[in-house]
Amino acid sequence: MAGGGKLGRRFGWLWASYAVSSYGTALGFGAFPLMAVLVLDSGPAQVAALAATGRAVGALLAVPLGPWVEFRRKRPVMVAMDLVRFAALMSVPAAFAFGRLSFAQLLVVSVVVAAANIAFNAAGGAYLKTLVPPKDLLIANGRFESTTWTATMVGPPLGGAAIAILGPVTTVAADAVSYLLSAAGIRAIGGSEPSPPCRASPPRAAAPQRLRAGDLLEGWRAILGQPTLRRLFFNSLTVNSLIMAAEPLLAVLLLGSLGWTPWQYGLAFALPCVGGLVGSRLARRLVARFGQRRVLIVSGVSRACWPVGLAFVQPGVPGIALVMAVQFGLVTCCAVFNPVLATYRLEHIAADRVARTLTSWSVSSSAAIAAVTASWGLLAALTTPRTAIAVAGLLLLATPLLLPRATSRSCPPDNT
Repeated sequence: MAGGGKLGRRFGWLWASYAVSSYGTALGFGAFPLMAVLVLDSGPAQVAALAATGRAVGALLAVPLGPWVEFRRKRPVMVAMDLVRFAALMSVPAAFAFGRLSFAQLLVVSVVVAAANIAFNAAGGAYLKTLVPPKDLLIANGRFESTTWTATMVGPPLGGAAIAILGPVTTVAADAVSYLLSAAGIRAIGGSEPSPPCRASPPRAAAPQRLRAGDLLEGWRAILGQPTLRRLFFNSLTVNSLIMAAEPLLAVLLLGSLGWTPWQYGLAFALPCVGGLVGSRLARRLVARFGQRRVLIVSGVSRACWPVGLAFVQPGVPGIALVMAVQFGLVTCCAVFNPVLATYRLEHIAADRVARTLTSWSVSSSAAIAAVTASWGLLAALTTPRTAIAVAGLLLLATPLLLPRATSRSCPPDNT
Protein backbone atom coordinates (compact mmCIF):
# COMPACT_ATOMS: atom_id res chain seq x y z
CA MET A 1 0.00 0.00 0.00
CA ALA A 2 2.84 2.43 0.78
CA GLY A 3 3.78 2.41 -2.89
CA GLY A 4 0.33 3.56 -3.95
CA GLY A 5 0.56 1.67 -7.26
CA LYS A 6 1.10 3.96 -10.22
CA LEU A 7 -0.06 6.94 -8.17
CA GLY A 8 3.32 7.10 -6.46
CA ARG A 9 4.89 6.87 -3.03
CA ARG A 10 3.38 10.09 -1.67
CA PHE A 11 -0.15 8.97 -2.45
CA GLY A 12 0.74 5.60 -0.95
CA TRP A 13 1.48 7.23 2.40
CA LEU A 14 -1.77 9.20 2.24
CA TRP A 15 -3.70 6.03 1.43
CA ALA A 16 -1.97 4.11 4.23
CA SER A 17 -2.83 6.89 6.70
CA TYR A 18 -6.45 6.82 5.60
CA ALA A 19 -6.52 3.03 5.91
CA VAL A 20 -5.14 2.84 9.43
CA SER A 21 -7.54 5.50 10.74
CA SER A 22 -10.48 3.83 8.93
CA TYR A 23 -9.70 0.47 10.51
CA GLY A 24 -9.31 2.12 13.91
CA THR A 25 -12.67 3.85 13.57
CA ALA A 26 -14.35 0.61 12.45
CA LEU A 27 -12.77 -1.27 15.35
CA GLY A 28 -14.18 1.25 17.81
CA PHE A 29 -17.60 1.37 16.18
CA GLY A 30 -20.35 1.40 18.82
CA ALA A 31 -17.94 1.75 21.74
CA PHE A 32 -19.39 5.03 23.01
CA PRO A 33 -23.01 3.79 23.29
CA LEU A 34 -21.77 0.62 24.97
CA MET A 35 -19.74 2.62 27.49
CA ALA A 36 -22.73 4.84 28.15
CA VAL A 37 -24.87 1.78 28.86
CA LEU A 38 -22.43 -0.61 30.52
CA VAL A 39 -20.14 1.78 32.39
CA LEU A 40 -22.33 4.82 33.10
CA ASP A 41 -25.76 3.11 33.30
CA SER A 42 -27.24 5.55 30.78
CA GLY A 43 -30.77 5.11 29.46
CA PRO A 44 -32.06 5.08 25.87
CA ALA A 45 -32.65 8.85 25.82
CA GLN A 46 -29.06 9.57 26.84
CA VAL A 47 -27.65 7.11 24.30
CA ALA A 48 -29.74 8.73 21.54
CA ALA A 49 -28.61 12.18 22.69
CA LEU A 50 -24.99 11.04 22.57
CA ALA A 51 -25.31 10.01 18.92
CA ALA A 52 -27.26 13.08 17.81
CA THR A 53 -25.31 15.70 19.78
CA GLY A 54 -21.91 14.67 18.51
CA ARG A 55 -22.98 14.87 14.89
CA ALA A 56 -25.09 18.04 15.15
CA VAL A 57 -22.91 20.16 17.44
CA GLY A 58 -19.74 18.94 15.74
CA ALA A 59 -21.16 20.10 12.40
CA LEU A 60 -22.00 23.51 13.87
CA LEU A 61 -18.48 23.95 15.26
CA ALA A 62 -17.00 22.90 11.91
CA VAL A 63 -18.64 25.77 9.98
CA PRO A 64 -15.80 28.28 10.65
CA LEU A 65 -13.20 25.56 10.13
CA GLY A 66 -13.80 25.58 6.37
CA PRO A 67 -12.23 29.02 5.76
CA TRP A 68 -9.58 28.29 8.38
CA VAL A 69 -8.55 25.15 6.49
CA GLU A 70 -8.80 26.85 3.07
CA PHE A 71 -6.17 29.50 3.76
CA ARG A 72 -3.61 27.17 5.34
CA ARG A 73 -1.38 24.41 4.08
CA LYS A 74 -3.37 21.21 4.15
CA ARG A 75 -0.92 18.62 5.45
CA PRO A 76 -0.25 20.44 8.75
CA VAL A 77 -4.01 20.81 9.20
CA MET A 78 -4.50 17.08 8.63
CA VAL A 79 -1.78 16.22 11.13
CA ALA A 80 -3.27 18.65 13.65
CA MET A 81 -6.76 17.14 13.29
CA ASP A 82 -5.34 13.63 13.73
CA LEU A 83 -3.60 14.74 16.93
CA VAL A 84 -6.78 16.44 18.18
CA ARG A 85 -8.73 13.22 17.64
CA PHE A 86 -6.00 11.18 19.32
CA ALA A 87 -5.96 13.42 22.39
CA ALA A 88 -9.75 13.58 22.66
CA LEU A 89 -10.23 9.82 22.39
CA MET A 90 -7.33 8.97 24.72
CA SER A 91 -8.91 11.14 27.40
CA VAL A 92 -11.67 8.49 27.68
CA PRO A 93 -9.52 5.51 28.79
CA ALA A 94 -7.44 7.90 30.93
CA ALA A 95 -10.56 9.13 32.76
CA PHE A 96 -11.86 5.56 33.07
CA ALA A 97 -8.58 4.41 34.61
CA PHE A 98 -8.90 7.07 37.32
CA GLY A 99 -12.62 6.48 37.85
CA ARG A 100 -13.56 9.91 36.51
CA LEU A 101 -15.34 9.03 33.27
CA SER A 102 -18.66 10.84 32.87
CA PHE A 103 -21.44 11.13 30.32
CA ALA A 104 -20.58 14.80 29.82
CA GLN A 105 -17.05 13.83 28.80
CA LEU A 106 -18.38 11.37 26.21
CA LEU A 107 -20.54 14.16 24.79
CA VAL A 108 -17.61 16.58 24.56
CA VAL A 109 -15.32 13.98 22.99
CA SER A 110 -17.95 13.01 20.40
CA VAL A 111 -18.41 16.68 19.45
CA VAL A 112 -14.66 17.34 19.16
CA VAL A 113 -14.09 14.21 17.07
CA ALA A 114 -17.02 15.03 14.76
CA ALA A 115 -15.73 18.57 14.11
CA ALA A 116 -12.16 17.32 13.58
CA ASN A 117 -13.43 14.69 11.13
CA ILE A 118 -15.03 17.37 8.97
CA ALA A 119 -11.93 19.58 9.02
CA PHE A 120 -9.64 16.63 8.22
CA ASN A 121 -11.78 15.48 5.29
CA ALA A 122 -11.93 19.01 3.88
CA ALA A 123 -8.15 19.38 4.08
CA GLY A 124 -7.66 15.87 2.70
CA GLY A 125 -9.87 16.50 -0.33
CA ALA A 126 -8.09 19.76 -1.12
CA TYR A 127 -4.69 18.12 -0.69
CA LEU A 128 -5.63 15.15 -2.88
CA LYS A 129 -6.48 17.54 -5.72
CA THR A 130 -2.93 18.91 -5.62
CA LEU A 131 -1.27 15.51 -5.13
CA VAL A 132 -2.91 13.42 -7.85
CA PRO A 133 -3.22 14.31 -11.55
CA PRO A 134 -6.85 14.98 -12.62
CA LYS A 135 -6.96 11.82 -14.73
CA ASP A 136 -6.14 9.70 -11.68
CA LEU A 137 -8.59 11.23 -9.20
CA LEU A 138 -11.17 8.50 -9.76
CA ILE A 139 -8.53 5.81 -9.16
CA ALA A 140 -7.55 7.48 -5.88
CA ASN A 141 -11.15 7.94 -4.72
CA GLY A 142 -11.92 4.34 -5.67
CA ARG A 143 -9.08 3.14 -3.46
CA PHE A 144 -10.36 5.19 -0.55
CA GLU A 145 -13.85 3.79 -1.10
CA SER A 146 -12.64 0.18 -1.18
CA THR A 147 -10.68 0.78 2.02
CA THR A 148 -13.76 2.20 3.73
CA TRP A 149 -15.86 -0.86 2.92
CA THR A 150 -13.09 -3.30 3.82
CA ALA A 151 -12.76 -1.62 7.22
CA THR A 152 -16.55 -1.66 7.63
CA MET A 153 -16.61 -5.38 6.88
CA VAL A 154 -13.72 -6.41 9.14
CA GLY A 155 -13.62 -3.78 11.88
CA PRO A 156 -16.98 -4.09 13.71
CA PRO A 157 -16.80 -7.90 14.15
CA LEU A 158 -13.24 -7.65 15.49
CA GLY A 159 -14.24 -4.68 17.61
CA GLY A 160 -17.21 -6.59 18.97
CA ALA A 161 -14.93 -9.47 19.96
CA ALA A 162 -12.45 -7.07 21.57
CA ILE A 163 -15.25 -5.36 23.49
CA ALA A 164 -16.55 -8.71 24.71
CA ILE A 165 -13.10 -9.77 25.93
CA LEU A 166 -11.43 -6.52 27.00
CA GLY A 167 -14.27 -4.00 27.29
CA PRO A 168 -15.28 -0.96 25.20
CA VAL A 169 -12.53 1.30 26.57
CA THR A 170 -9.91 -0.84 24.81
CA THR A 171 -11.36 -0.26 21.36
CA VAL A 172 -11.52 3.51 22.02
CA ALA A 173 -7.80 3.43 22.84
CA ALA A 174 -7.12 1.48 19.63
CA ASP A 175 -9.10 4.05 17.65
CA ALA A 176 -7.07 6.85 19.25
CA VAL A 177 -3.76 5.17 18.40
CA SER A 178 -4.90 4.78 14.78
CA TYR A 179 -5.08 8.58 14.50
CA LEU A 180 -1.59 8.91 15.91
CA LEU A 181 -0.33 6.46 13.27
CA SER A 182 -2.26 8.38 10.61
CA ALA A 183 -0.54 11.62 11.64
CA ALA A 184 2.85 9.89 11.37
CA GLY A 185 1.97 8.62 7.89
CA ILE A 186 0.92 12.07 6.70
CA ARG A 187 4.17 13.52 8.03
CA ALA A 188 6.04 10.83 6.07
CA ILE A 189 4.52 11.97 2.75
CA GLY A 190 7.23 14.59 2.41
CA GLY A 191 7.70 16.82 -0.58
CA SER A 192 6.40 20.32 -1.08
CA GLU A 193 2.83 21.55 -1.02
CA PRO A 194 1.39 24.42 -3.07
CA SER A 195 0.88 27.66 -1.20
CA PRO A 196 -2.66 28.09 0.16
CA PRO A 197 -4.95 30.45 -1.75
CA CYS A 198 -5.21 34.11 -0.75
CA ARG A 199 -8.45 35.93 -0.16
CA ALA A 200 -9.69 37.97 -3.09
CA SER A 201 -9.41 41.19 -1.09
CA PRO A 202 -6.74 40.60 1.53
CA PRO A 203 -6.44 43.05 4.42
CA ARG A 204 -3.46 45.32 4.84
CA ALA A 205 -0.22 43.51 5.55
CA ALA A 206 0.01 45.08 8.98
CA ALA A 207 -3.42 43.81 10.03
CA PRO A 208 -4.07 40.16 10.90
CA GLN A 209 -6.42 38.21 8.62
CA ARG A 210 -9.82 37.75 10.19
CA LEU A 211 -12.66 35.43 9.42
CA ARG A 212 -15.38 37.13 7.39
CA ALA A 213 -19.03 36.19 6.98
CA GLY A 214 -18.48 35.75 3.26
CA ASP A 215 -15.84 33.10 3.94
CA LEU A 216 -18.37 31.05 5.92
CA LEU A 217 -20.87 31.05 3.06
CA GLU A 218 -18.49 30.60 0.13
CA GLY A 219 -18.69 26.82 0.19
CA TRP A 220 -22.48 26.83 -0.11
CA ARG A 221 -22.27 29.47 -2.86
CA ALA A 222 -19.92 27.20 -4.81
CA ILE A 223 -22.34 24.28 -4.47
CA LEU A 224 -25.57 26.15 -5.19
CA GLY A 225 -24.04 28.16 -8.03
CA GLN A 226 -23.59 25.07 -10.24
CA PRO A 227 -26.83 23.35 -11.35
CA THR A 228 -25.39 19.83 -11.57
CA LEU A 229 -23.47 20.07 -8.31
CA ARG A 230 -26.52 21.55 -6.61
CA ARG A 231 -28.74 18.64 -7.63
CA LEU A 232 -26.11 16.10 -6.57
CA PHE A 233 -25.82 17.90 -3.23
CA PHE A 234 -29.52 17.72 -2.43
CA ASN A 235 -29.76 14.16 -3.71
CA SER A 236 -26.87 13.04 -1.49
CA LEU A 237 -28.25 14.82 1.57
CA THR A 238 -31.66 13.23 1.13
CA VAL A 239 -30.45 9.71 0.36
CA ASN A 240 -27.85 9.59 3.12
CA SER A 241 -30.25 11.03 5.70
CA LEU A 242 -33.00 8.52 4.95
CA ILE A 243 -30.60 5.56 4.92
CA MET A 244 -28.97 6.57 8.19
CA ALA A 245 -32.32 7.37 9.85
CA ALA A 246 -33.54 3.82 9.23
CA GLU A 247 -30.43 2.10 10.64
CA PRO A 248 -31.17 2.39 14.39
CA LEU A 249 -34.82 1.51 13.77
CA LEU A 250 -33.75 -1.58 11.86
CA ALA A 251 -31.58 -2.61 14.81
CA VAL A 252 -34.57 -2.23 17.13
CA LEU A 253 -36.77 -4.27 14.78
CA LEU A 254 -34.29 -7.08 14.16
CA LEU A 255 -32.83 -7.44 17.65
CA GLY A 256 -36.13 -6.75 19.39
CA SER A 257 -39.41 -7.97 17.98
CA LEU A 258 -37.89 -10.35 15.41
CA GLY A 259 -35.52 -11.91 17.95
CA TRP A 260 -32.30 -11.85 15.95
CA THR A 261 -29.12 -12.67 17.87
CA PRO A 262 -26.23 -10.16 17.80
CA TRP A 263 -24.09 -12.50 15.67
CA GLN A 264 -26.87 -12.81 13.10
CA TYR A 265 -27.23 -9.04 13.01
CA GLY A 266 -23.49 -8.52 12.60
CA LEU A 267 -23.18 -11.18 9.90
CA ALA A 268 -26.11 -9.80 7.90
CA PHE A 269 -24.46 -6.38 7.68
CA ALA A 270 -20.77 -7.37 7.51
CA LEU A 271 -20.80 -9.83 4.59
CA PRO A 272 -22.62 -7.51 2.14
CA CYS A 273 -19.73 -5.05 2.49
CA VAL A 274 -18.01 -7.23 -0.10
CA GLY A 275 -20.21 -5.27 -2.48
CA GLY A 276 -18.21 -2.19 -1.52
CA LEU A 277 -15.06 -3.80 -2.91
CA VAL A 278 -16.89 -4.85 -6.06
CA GLY A 279 -18.46 -1.45 -6.67
CA SER A 280 -15.34 0.59 -5.96
CA ARG A 281 -13.32 -1.54 -8.40
CA LEU A 282 -16.01 -1.28 -11.07
CA ALA A 283 -16.41 2.50 -10.83
CA ARG A 284 -13.44 3.45 -13.02
CA ARG A 285 -14.20 0.81 -15.65
CA LEU A 286 -17.83 1.87 -15.85
CA VAL A 287 -16.89 5.55 -16.24
CA ALA A 288 -14.38 4.67 -18.96
CA ARG A 289 -17.04 2.73 -20.87
CA PHE A 290 -20.25 4.69 -20.26
CA GLY A 291 -19.11 8.14 -19.16
CA GLN A 292 -19.25 9.98 -15.84
CA ARG A 293 -22.77 11.37 -16.31
CA ARG A 294 -24.43 8.05 -17.05
CA VAL A 295 -22.67 6.22 -14.20
CA LEU A 296 -23.67 8.93 -11.71
CA ILE A 297 -27.32 8.78 -12.76
CA VAL A 298 -27.65 5.00 -13.06
CA SER A 299 -25.85 4.22 -9.79
CA GLY A 300 -27.71 7.08 -8.08
CA VAL A 301 -31.06 5.66 -9.18
CA SER A 302 -30.04 2.09 -8.34
CA ARG A 303 -28.98 2.80 -4.76
CA ALA A 304 -32.42 4.28 -4.01
CA CYS A 305 -34.27 1.11 -5.02
CA TRP A 306 -32.97 -1.28 -2.37
CA PRO A 307 -33.83 -0.04 1.17
CA VAL A 308 -37.62 -0.38 0.80
CA GLY A 309 -37.08 -4.14 0.82
CA LEU A 310 -36.02 -3.98 4.47
CA ALA A 311 -39.62 -3.25 5.46
CA PHE A 312 -40.50 -6.87 4.56
CA VAL A 313 -37.85 -8.57 6.69
CA GLN A 314 -38.98 -11.64 8.67
CA PRO A 315 -37.45 -13.81 11.43
CA GLY A 316 -35.06 -16.65 10.72
CA VAL A 317 -33.00 -17.58 7.69
CA PRO A 318 -35.30 -15.97 5.09
CA GLY A 319 -35.03 -12.65 6.91
CA ILE A 320 -31.24 -12.87 7.08
CA ALA A 321 -31.07 -13.71 3.37
CA LEU A 322 -33.31 -10.75 2.52
CA VAL A 323 -31.25 -8.27 4.56
CA MET A 324 -28.00 -9.55 3.07
CA ALA A 325 -29.36 -9.29 -0.49
CA VAL A 326 -30.70 -5.77 0.07
CA GLN A 327 -27.51 -4.61 1.77
CA PHE A 328 -25.29 -6.12 -0.92
CA GLY A 329 -27.19 -4.32 -3.66
CA LEU A 330 -27.23 -1.04 -1.73
CA VAL A 331 -23.55 -1.15 -0.81
CA THR A 332 -22.48 -2.07 -4.35
CA CYS A 333 -24.40 0.82 -5.88
CA CYS A 334 -23.12 3.25 -3.24
CA ALA A 335 -19.55 2.09 -3.81
CA VAL A 336 -19.90 2.95 -7.51
CA PHE A 337 -21.64 6.27 -6.91
CA ASN A 338 -19.47 7.63 -4.08
CA PRO A 339 -16.02 7.76 -5.76
CA VAL A 340 -17.53 9.09 -8.99
CA LEU A 341 -19.29 11.84 -7.03
CA ALA A 342 -16.14 12.64 -5.05
CA THR A 343 -14.17 12.92 -8.29
CA TYR A 344 -16.82 15.09 -9.93
CA ARG A 345 -16.77 17.49 -6.97
CA LEU A 346 -13.00 17.90 -7.06
CA GLU A 347 -13.06 18.43 -10.82
CA HIS A 348 -15.75 21.11 -10.67
CA ILE A 349 -14.67 23.11 -7.64
CA ALA A 350 -12.07 25.83 -8.09
CA ALA A 351 -8.85 25.09 -6.21
CA ASP A 352 -9.24 28.11 -3.93
CA ARG A 353 -12.66 26.91 -2.71
CA VAL A 354 -12.19 23.16 -2.25
CA ALA A 355 -11.84 23.09 1.54
CA ARG A 356 -14.75 25.45 2.13
CA THR A 357 -16.99 23.57 -0.28
CA LEU A 358 -16.19 20.15 1.20
CA THR A 359 -16.72 21.53 4.70
CA SER A 360 -20.10 22.98 3.74
CA TRP A 361 -21.07 19.67 2.16
CA SER A 362 -20.07 17.68 5.28
CA VAL A 363 -21.69 20.14 7.68
CA SER A 364 -24.96 20.00 5.74
CA SER A 365 -24.84 16.21 5.59
CA SER A 366 -24.22 15.83 9.32
CA ALA A 367 -26.96 18.29 10.23
CA ALA A 368 -29.45 16.65 7.86
CA ILE A 369 -28.70 13.15 9.17
CA ALA A 370 -29.11 14.30 12.77
CA ALA A 371 -32.44 16.03 12.03
CA VAL A 372 -33.92 13.21 9.95
CA THR A 373 -32.76 10.54 12.43
CA ALA A 374 -34.48 12.39 15.28
CA SER A 375 -37.64 12.80 13.18
CA TRP A 376 -37.71 9.11 12.26
CA GLY A 377 -37.25 8.14 15.88
CA LEU A 378 -40.38 10.14 16.66
CA LEU A 379 -42.21 8.57 13.72
CA ALA A 380 -41.28 5.08 14.96
CA ALA A 381 -42.53 5.96 18.45
CA LEU A 382 -45.87 7.13 17.03
CA THR A 383 -46.23 4.14 14.70
CA THR A 384 -43.81 1.18 14.61
CA PRO A 385 -40.16 0.77 13.56
CA ARG A 386 -41.26 -1.27 10.54
CA THR A 387 -43.61 1.49 9.42
CA ALA A 388 -40.90 4.14 9.76
CA ILE A 389 -38.46 1.96 7.78
CA ALA A 390 -41.09 1.52 5.05
CA VAL A 391 -41.73 5.27 4.85
CA ALA A 392 -37.99 5.93 4.51
CA GLY A 393 -37.76 3.32 1.74
CA LEU A 394 -40.70 4.79 -0.16
CA LEU A 395 -39.29 8.31 0.05
CA LEU A 396 -35.94 7.02 -1.23
CA LEU A 397 -37.71 5.82 -4.38
CA ALA A 398 -38.45 9.47 -5.18
CA THR A 399 -34.88 10.74 -4.67
CA PRO A 400 -33.75 10.03 -8.27
CA LEU A 401 -35.87 13.06 -9.21
CA LEU A 402 -33.15 15.17 -7.56
CA LEU A 403 -30.38 13.74 -9.74
CA PRO A 404 -29.06 15.88 -12.61
CA ARG A 405 -30.60 15.33 -16.00
CA ALA A 406 -27.40 16.38 -17.73
CA THR A 407 -23.89 17.13 -16.59
CA SER A 408 -23.14 20.83 -16.71
CA ARG A 409 -20.60 21.79 -19.33
CA SER A 410 -19.46 24.84 -17.45
CA CYS A 411 -17.54 25.04 -14.20
CA PRO A 412 -15.58 27.72 -12.40
CA PRO A 413 -11.98 28.23 -13.40
CA ASP A 414 -9.65 25.79 -11.68
CA ASN A 415 -6.92 27.94 -10.17
CA THR A 416 -4.39 25.18 -9.62
